[in-house]
Amino acid sequence: MVDVGAKASTHRVAVAEGHITMLPATLALIQSGTAKKGDVLGIARIAGIQAAKKTSDLIPLCHPIALTRVAVEFDIEPDSDRVLCRATAECTGQTGVEMEALSAVTVALLTIYDMCKAVDRGMVMGGVRLMEKRGGKSGVFVAG
Repeated sequence: MVDVGAKASTHRVAVAEGHITMLPATLALIQSGTAKKGDVLGIARIAGIQAAKKTSDLIPLCHPIALTRVAVEFDIEPDSDRVLCRATAECTGQTGVEMEALSAVTVALLTIYDMCKAVDRGMVMGGVRLMEKRGGKSGVFVAG
């Protein structure tokens, strides 16, 4: 792991997003809350939060971080038959939370896939990227 011992402890925030595209009927199933496995977005939200908390267990050389906040939000986009996921991770520490935000988005999207795969195996996940990062020596990053 990279030595972050000499770095200042600062408030750090990262925002990531991604989406999953599906058949219109699958999106309607999610919206209606009638999927066989239950509340798709509610369970995906919890899965994303858990993923953020477990990031250092999943990614070698990633520092364990004492997260102070993780939020996972979804926007249903009926015009494009997709669900957009946005995750925000925060901490006060010596290293950033980009990996935690990206992990949250990825696992939330995988959970949507898992919960709906019985009716739509053709779902496509994409666009996972860091949207914003604040804190630390490198300052602010906002995706263009």
